Amino acid sequence: MWIIGWRKWWIRAKYIAIFVVLTVVLFQLFRLVGGWIEPAGRYREPLGKAVKAFRHDEPVSEPQTAAERLLFFYKYGE
Repeated sequence: MWIIGWRKWWIRAKYIAIFVVLTVVLFQLFRLVGGWIEPAGRYREPLGKAVKAFRHDEPVSEPQTAAERLLFFYKYGE
């Protein structure tokens, strides 16, 4: 039968509690900084002379041959 004192368990419990509290604080800090860095209107229309890179009005047919796929890649980068 093992005899483990309450003092050792209390010290371990304190270290675990401190670790959990610091982990939660660090997680919340990362969430705060991530929300601060993230752009506000990521999907809004660009202002000024800027143009959207993706347009819905021009359907592009999928290339069939290897040469068409290569030209499609060079033209659209997809």
